Amino acid sequence: MSNDGYVNYESGYHHHESATFNDILVEQLRNTPWLLISLAIHVVIALILLYISTDSIDRQKVNPFEVSAQDTLEDEMIEEEVEEETEEIKPEEEVTEEPVIKDTEISDHNETDNNEEWEESKGEEDQISDKPFDGTQTNDAIGLGGGAGGAFGGRRGGRRNLRALGGGGKTQRAVERGLEWLSNHQSQDGRWDCDNFMANGDSKKGPLCDGKGIAMYDVGVTGLALLAFLGAGNTHREGPYKATVRKSLKWLKGQQDAEGCFGPRGDPHFTYNHGIGALAMAEAYGMTRSGIWKATAQNGINFVMKCQNPYKAWRYGERPGGNDISVSGWMVMALKSAKMSGLDMNDTALQWAHDFCKEMTDEETGRTGYTKRGERPVRAEGRLEQFPAEESESLTGVGMLIRIFAGEDPKSSAMCKAGSELCAKRLPVWAPKQGKVDMYYWYYATLSMFQVGGSEWTAWNNKMKGAIIDHQREDGNYLGSWDNCGPWGEDGGRVYSTAVMTLCMEVYYRYGRVFGTK
Repeated sequence: MSNDGYVNYESGYHHHESATFNDILVEQLRNTPWLLISLAIHVVIALILLYISTDSIDRQKVNPFEVSAQDTLEDEMIEEEVEEETEEIKPEEEVTEEPVIKDTEISDHNETDNNEEWEESKGEEDQISDKPFDGTQTNDAIGLGGGAGGAFGGRRGGRRNLRALGGGGKTQRAVERGLEWLSNHQSQDGRWDCDNFMANGDSKKGPLCDGKGIAMYDVGVTGLALLAFLGAGNTHREGPYKATVRKSLKWLKGQQDAEGCFGPRGDPHFTYNHGIGALAMAEAYGMTRSGIWKATAQNGINFVMKCQNPYKAWRYGERPGGNDISVSGWMVMALKSAKMSGLDMNDTALQWAHDFCKEMTDEETGRTGYTKRGERPVRAEGRLEQFPAEESESLTGVGMLIRIFAGEDPKSSAMCKAGSELCAKRLPVWAPKQGKVDMYYWYYATLSMFQVGGSEWTAWNNKMKGAIIDHQREDGNYLGSWDNCGPWGEDGGRVYSTAVMTLCMEVYYRYGRVFGTK
């Protein structure tokens, strides 16, 4: 100790001037045992905290959060998603083949950057092919999505191949305008109000829109509008219209009854509403694998199978005995989307529908009938004269799509080839006064002709683009919409016409091509 009270460390080490840092540290620790004691205490505390933290995490894995009805979907979707306690309704018949449900990671962002608005969606990394197929080989059957990234991967990334597949800048601008109009006319509760959508317009832009439809089809047109947003790659998690998708899914979920049916059953045509609603919900679930929608989507698919007539197909109501190809088309699309989404469905249901489609198809002409083999499309009462059935091959378009969704190869299917040749003789023309507009026909034929490919598709695509793009409205509140002309325009209204025309413009990436058809 020096005279001023400080320890003279030099006197303690003057014989070891070359001591290393470790020697000094050891000497200090030897003289200060309290430091070792403190270090030991901190280690014990750290181990205790680690045990508590690990135990807490394990309990969270076993006991998932319970979400009350008051919790908003916004909180559920932006933060870590939590599966709701929605009870699944078991189908009456056992599923013959249980599909494998693959776990997918939650996206690491909620919305793309502005310069990524139409870029590639991640898709499923474990797919062995860039086609969204569900088999073990590189080609199997059609599924959602398309393009690089596997199943569900092409709805945003498909823009890179847009021109090669028959689209281009004009088709994509038409999509963007259509989606903007639909978003602007969505009701606050999330639906698209078939007969009062115009109330959501902006009076500053001029007169509000006309073109109201029938109120009982709110579920159906909401499903169609939602499909248009999903087809462009928007989900409740990401995309420029994620809020629009979120609200519509929440509303649609609220329309499902205890048996899984979407919408009221007061009108016998309710199966149209349900089929479209089930299709939209299955696609929404499949694109994200979000637990928020899983039970709702599964219950909707269960009701689809419950409504099917044994060994046949669907019509109005639950197993009504009669069958028609039109309702069946929506139900088959819902089932195929469910299969690609990892939901439980019975492959036998698709086979029955396929068999019914064969019954309805005239093998000599390739024409598919409504309820009888090879008959012409039907029209609502009072519209047959204005829109002659001879100007449309709508049910042939439905029939081709059922065949493809059921597994037929459009390159080798004689009936798909014959059907595409029929459609190529009735190309899209915007001439409502001549009875030549049938948007229902254009929607189904565009989907099926794209799959068939070849010269028939080239001819169809060229005429389809001209008819649709050239007649998209560009004025005021109408900007981005299409007038609801055609045999079913008065039923669905302007929301219906805008949704299905937008879907036609998304054909190049909404569904992947089967077997890489050129």
